Amino acid sequence: MERVVASDDPMIAVDRLRAELDADVVVAETGDEDSLRDAAAGAAGLVVDVNTPVTAAVLDALEDLQVVARAGVGIDNIDVAAAADNGVTVTNVPEYCTDEVATHTVTLLLDCVRTLTAYDRDVRDGGWGWERTRPVHRVRGQTLGLVSFGPIARRVRDQLRGFDLDVIAYDPYVDAEEMADADVEKVTLETLYDRADYVSLHAPLTDETAEMIDADALAAMREQAILVNTGRGGLVDEAALRTALDDGEIAAAGLDVLAEEPPASDHPLVGLDNCIVTPHAAWYSEEARDDLNAAVAANLEAALAGETPPNRIDPETDWL
Repeated sequence: MERVVASDDPMIAVDRLRAELDADVVVAETGDEDSLRDAAAGAAGLVVDVNTPVTAAVLDALEDLQVVARAGVGIDNIDVAAAADNGVTVTNVPEYCTDEVATHTVTLLLDCVRTLTAYDRDVRDGGWGWERTRPVHRVRGQTLGLVSFGPIARRVRDQLRGFDLDVIAYDPYVDAEEMADADVEKVTLETLYDRADYVSLHAPLTDETAEMIDADALAAMREQAILVNTGRGGLVDEAALRTALDDGEIAAAGLDVLAEEPPASDHPLVGLDNCIVTPHAAWYSEEARDDLNAAVAANLEAALAGETPPNRIDPETDWL
């Protein structure tokens, strides 16, 4: 019986994998290269969370490995090219939580717009006044800028249709006609920063996008801009964002992801009045978790049988 090692993460339903796979599925700590190499020695399959570093060095060492199944969408923690060089298939689950992440994005945005969390904190502290937060502006007529125009960004656009927003998007891999069909205007990144009142990040984390929201990008945004990130924490230079929030270069931020998770107790963005941070929870619903684990099992089952998995990552994909 082949061996499959799964990250010790509650999103991965190990009992379900054991029931559906003809394999010995074990749980292990996989948070660093050394522990991953030790745990996965001799394994044919890996099921990994976002914090598991599947590097070239790890892949070179795991001679029996056939498949790395990412329990989630993002694959920035996996060296896909090195996997291909070692004959290892990489899979993910691309759309199991599209509705959930879109809804979370909209929720963070509206909370930031209406300063709901700040109002709640003030009432808890004995306050009772509409004027106790930063200025609140009307949503209708504002401009939403989507950075990347994949399935989640498109669902965000759908969910916000009733708010009478102008919607623009930057995505070098989607043409203007396709965006226009969704009533979205394709723009350059510089134009998006200049025009958007709300900037929502949905890009994958790659060499091209790492810390794309840096001091220059933040300085180019409007003073009333709200930044929402439900993509990857590494898209944002967090020190620069803290400075921008402190100095009033932008109004607020809503973040579900950080560069390092969980954050240190002195993280510069945790606890700010104009920054909401949630614990990488945008993906979560019970239904999404069920869909995730069903897809992970299907990907593993196909790969271990020598077949092409439903969600194989093509190492030649343009955006990798």
